[in-house]
Amino acid sequence: MDMNMQPDAIELIRLTDLTQSIIVRLRSSQPTLKTPAVRHYDAEAVVTSGFVNGTVHLGFDSDDLSDWGRLLDAIEEAEQEADLDEPFTAEWPQSGRAAYLRFISDDPYVVEVHDGTGTQIVVSVPLDMGEEWISESRERLAAARAALGGGVEDHRGACP
Repeated sequence: MDMNMQPDAIELIRLTDLTQSIIVRLRSSQPTLKTPAVRHYDAEAVVTSGFVNGTVHLGFDSDDLSDWGRLLDAIEEAEQEADLDEPFTAEWPQSGRAAYLRFISDDPYVVEVHDGTGTQIVVSVPLDMGEEWISESRERLAAARAALGGGVEDHRGACP
């Protein structure tokens, strides 16, 4: 167990293969800032590989949870379209506020971790995630929504 991880930390994203991983975990289920419409959460992206290991702060808000659900839908749809000339590419959460992930749906998948507002370092990690990664990601998202509660809506507008 990671001794730096708080007991109530929640893994929102876990993208792994046999040798490397990218994990986004909340540092606490309590929002760091709360307005009537949006809750802000403190999280981190953790990259682990045989070449590079690192952690970067990655904050997001309750709207970004819905965006993650929509992004999973878009990736799944892009996977079903076999004749794409260019790989599907998307970012989560929105770039420019803090660190973010860029997903490049190729063979293998490539996930870039960008520390856009800090060091400006980008780590690119190719991942052979297998066929079940999207359904597993949806399960993690549902579990995160349930743990965060309080009106955090899913990408279809329904509360957990």
